Amino acid sequence: MIRVLLVTDEVHLRGGPVTDQPDFEIVGRLTFGPGLVGRAAQLDPKVIVLDTEYMVSQVLPVAAELRRQLPSCALLMLCDPGKPGMLPPRRWAGEISFLVKDASGPVIADAVRRLAVGERIVHPRLQAASVHTDRGVSTRELEVLGLVADGESVADIASRLYLSGSTVRNYLSNVIMKTGARNRLDAIRIVRRNGWLR
Repeated sequence: MIRVLLVTDEVHLRGGPVTDQPDFEIVGRLTFGPGLVGRAAQLDPKVIVLDTEYMVSQVLPVAAELRRQLPSCALLMLCDPGKPGMLPPRRWAGEISFLVKDASGPVIADAVRRLAVGERIVHPRLQAASVHTDRGVSTRELEVLGLVADGESVADIASRLYLSGSTVRNYLSNVIMKTGARNRLDAIRIVRRNGWLR
């Protein structure tokens, strides 16, 4: 049996084909948000399916924490290729696998099985969309800005992402410059308006 944890938004709940597989044991359904990592660790899944409207840059810090707590667990994020902020990072390191949200039930189930045996996946539509999108702002810069938007301090972000405080400030300065914003709050407003952060 493959132990599968489903993580969704409070508003965006999706049961789906993953629940109907005889070789899957659904160990829980959690909402994406504070406390997720600790609750997920208690359930000890083999594969976590993330079906959220949060942008990839907002999911990456949580994914890194999940990988530290559950090193043998695979992560699958369902993404909408029509939303630029939901595209995989260009320098995909294999920490998360990516599948399109509108994938059929058999495709999602197959992806879960492949992840359970150690494979990594990036759906070709997401790869193509990622390559052909001019982002300007890097995924790491959006990740840092997303944490600022969540109210985290530079010191907290540096600790969480294993960066120096000056590197975090550099990322924030880059985002402000690239977006033409006046300050961090203006940068958050601009990237949210453009669909890069939720």
